[in-house]
Amino acid sequence: MQTRKDSKGRKLWTGESQEKDGRYRYKYVDSLGKRKSVYSWKLTPSDAVPKGKRQDISLREKEKLIQRDLDDGIATNGGDIILLDLVQKYVDQKQNMKPNTLQNYRSTLNTLKKYNIGTKKIKNIKPSDVKSWIISLQKDGKSYGTINILKSVVKPAFQMAVNDDYIRKNPFDFSLNAVIVNDSKTREAITERQEHDFLSFIKNDKYYQRYYDAIYILFHTGMRISEFCGLTIRDIDFENMRINVDHQLQYVKNEGYKITGTKTKNGTRYIPMSNDVAECFKRILKKRNIKIEPIVDGVTGFLFLSSKNNVIDKYHWEKYFRNICRKYNQAHKEPLSITPHICRHTFCSNMAKAGMNPKSLQYIMGHSDISMTLNFYTHIQFEDAQKEMQKIILMN
Repeated sequence: MQTRKDSKGRKLWTGESQEKDGRYRYKYVDSLGKRKSVYSWKLTPSDAVPKGKRQDISLREKEKLIQRDLDDGIATNGGDIILLDLVQKYVDQKQNMKPNTLQNYRSTLNTLKKYNIGTKKIKNIKPSDVKSWIISLQKDGKSYGTINILKSVVKPAFQMAVNDDYIRKNPFDFSLNAVIVNDSKTREAITERQEHDFLSFIKNDKYYQRYYDAIYILFHTGMRISEFCGLTIRDIDFENMRINVDHQLQYVKNEGYKITGTKTKNGTRYIPMSNDVAECFKRILKKRNIKIEPIVDGVTGFLFLSSKNNVIDKYHWEKYFRNICRKYNQAHKEPLSITPHICRHTFCSNMAKAGMNPKSLQYIMGHSDISMTLNFYTHIQFEDAQKEMQKIILMN
């Protein structure tokens, strides 16, 4: 057989050829048995790219990468899928998603549509590309929390591609805070005095006193706001002085209100009721005068309803808290910014400071991981430590 050579007299390997315009071509069969070709203006790395032509690695370098993928079982054409399609494929495999999770997936897809990285082939996306995109997200006003949610969706989608042998490495395998500044605001618990002043203000305000019992319950049970919104008459057990938590009320865009399971498996629990909390529930039930009960997914008897007897979700309560804080701050020198979640945060911190056993507190809070509960034991301030020492000294 005649030895094939290029225009410079160099021997061409099997599968290599040179086009009439000078470009080099390599033909191969991919992992699916399909014939493929790659091109380059350079045969070897030391070759110069013709003037006016795009810089690229040499044909021999491309051959080496292709052969490595074939040897390692990497699908040579799997990496051609664009990022948007990869994330959509990942999302399509998820079943029975909770509303918040579904919203996070939709938001991620919508964000990817607005950036060039969404239309790039995944095999061409490098860690540096991802980091540049993340930096641009923060520059465009996206919060650290929002970007972290995006990463939590896209990273496992890439991992699926790695597991399916589409690509070799996951370009999202890095710590987010090593790339951008964590500008998240820490949700701190408020002090006992602040809680007392805030509740007293609500109780004595002619307009907002209607929310006193509900907000008192939030401060003294540690419920998640979506669990609180889903409470029904049957969930309040005065005989055993406990609150049954086995579902939550959520609003899904374009779908309306939904009843879903608790956030985690540990979220299904009974929360002990103090006498004060029980009295709050009794007053709420006494004021309840409903002619037509709203029904959501077959559930009825909701405790907290609007003036038009419609169910209300966490967004309503967040709005109530904002309005109350605005009026409170107008009358007080020390401003407060309190949300329903801060009520939960405060309850957990108070129980930790009071010395409640961590496992008991984990159960009441519905935390799936004890480390989440233990974090509240690190919020102890000097005054708390001082009180503990005084107790020990008096005991001795």
